[in-house]
Amino acid sequence: MKIIEYDFKNAKQGPVVKPPPGKTQITIRIDTDILNWFREQVHKRGGGNYQTHINEALREYVRIKDRALEDTIRRVIREELKELSR
Repeated sequence: MKIIEYDFKNAKQGPVVKPPPGKTQITIRIDTDILNWFREQVHKRGGGNYQTHINEALREYVRIKDRALEDTIRRVIREELKELSR
């Protein structure tokens, strides 16, 4: 049996395939029932990527929260302006 030696002096640490720009690979713990729900949705649609659907759901949540904050700020400003005009 031939012994093969490997030269790692120019090796780089990290993933073999880097994520595309704008994507970050992380490790996250998601409740099993939530993960299964997203997987079922992909299956019902005939395919796709459950990770993409999770990302879309998170993005929508952030959009709604940002909108709620904006609405709150607008309401407070209107109330303050009304008080100042009295």
